[in-house]
Amino acid sequence: MSGRIMGRQGVCPECRLEGAVRVEVRSPREFLASLLWMVPFQCQRCDHRFLDRRLSPMSLSPLPERREHMRIPVRLCLSFSGGRVRGEGIVSDLSLGGCIIQSEAHVRVDDIFYLEIILAKNEPPVEAAAIVRSVSARGIAFKFLRRAQEDKRLTAFIQTRSGSDSLVPSKVA
Repeated sequence: MSGRIMGRQGVCPECRLEGAVRVEVRSPREFLASLLWMVPFQCQRCDHRFLDRRLSPMSLSPLPERREHMRIPVRLCLSFSGGRVRGEGIVSDLSLGGCIIQSEAHVRVDDIFYLEIILAKNEPPVEAAAIVRSVSARGIAFKFLRRAQEDKRLTAFIQTRSGSDSLVPSKVA
C-alpha cells in the first residue's frame, strides 16, 4: 500500500514508476484514512489511486489546487470536429488530462470533439477525443476522454517542455 513519498510526489505501488501526486480526498474511506495520517495519491502514468502515510501534520502542505495533471504553457495549432462543428485554434495550455484552446468556433459544455494537435512540423498530429469542460474568456477547456498518457509523443513533449521527468502538477499563471 505504501509508495515512497518525497514531498508531494512518490512511486506508484502499481506501476512502480515515479510520478504519483497527492490528490483530494474523494471517498468516505479516504476521509477516514486521513484521520489516521494517510493521504490519497494518484499515479500520473497508470492512474492508480492509493493511500500512503504522511509523516506529520506539517510534512505535507495543503493541496495548492485541485489539478491532477501538470499544465504547461504552449502555442500549438490544432483542428477539431464533432457533430456539425468544425474549427481550428491555438492550444495555449496543455496537460496529459486536457488542454485550453483559443478559437472562434461556437461550442457548448459537454460537446464531444475529435482533436488533432500539431506538436511538431513534419510529424503526424496527436489525436485525442475530448469533452468541453468550460468556455470562458480564457478559452475553451477540453478534458481528454482517452488515456492521453498512452500517447508517448504527448508524454515526451510535456516532459521536455516542463524540464522534468516527473509529471507533478504545477500552477500556470
